[in-house]
Amino acid sequence: MTTLLIDTSNQPLAVSLVKDKEVLLNYQSNIKKNHSLQLMPVIESMMNEAGIQPSDLQEIVVANGPGSYTGLRIGITTVKTLAYALNIPIYEVSSLKALAHTVSNDDKWIVPIFDARREFVFTGIYQYQASKLIEMKEDCYISIQELKEILNEHQQDYVFVGVDALKLAEKLEGPIVSNLPDASLMFDLKESPVSNVHELKPRYLKLSEAEQNWKNNQKKH
Repeated sequence: MTTLLIDTSNQPLAVSLVKDKEVLLNYQSNIKKNHSLQLMPVIESMMNEAGIQPSDLQEIVVANGPGSYTGLRIGITTVKTLAYALNIPIYEVSSLKALAHTVSNDDKWIVPIFDARREFVFTGIYQYQASKLIEMKEDCYISIQELKEILNEHQQDYVFVGVDALKLAEKLEGPIVSNLPDASLMFDLKESPVSNVHELKPRYLKLSEAEQNWKNNQKKH
């Protein structure tokens, strides 16, 4: 079983090739460059290096959000095109859960952070239980202040995760692990394949600014 795994949720880009549960190649980048310029060349280079043809791929795993509108659209569009052309299944994984899984198995609450601007974040709360990563609070769009209040209400050790967490360190005021996404780890998180490739959509969790402005204008009329 040969699997291509892709995470384009935010500025970091993560791509991996896994064969029979063994990681063949793993790519991580935090370069400020549009994923539309990086993703396909990275995939092609990795497959050439591994000696894998497109026809060898048997499944694709993709981080489906939340995150950057542009990044998610690029990733989702790419995997839908590949899966349709190759007639192979797609598995979708929460981008936040994928980031949380970069932290080692312990009993802390793991709080992945994506900056949503204006002192809001995309986040969820995860914890390992019996070596399985469990969702303690579902992925959401929330103010940093409200998130801190939730964490302070529970007497539970926690750690923020991600490069955005490091960027927001002064506002978050908590322990941070500035891990990059690791696409290979999404292999452990895949469950049921998407039933209809054409209906796969990013989980934005928040309207874009243009959509929100349109909605506000509709309310005025």
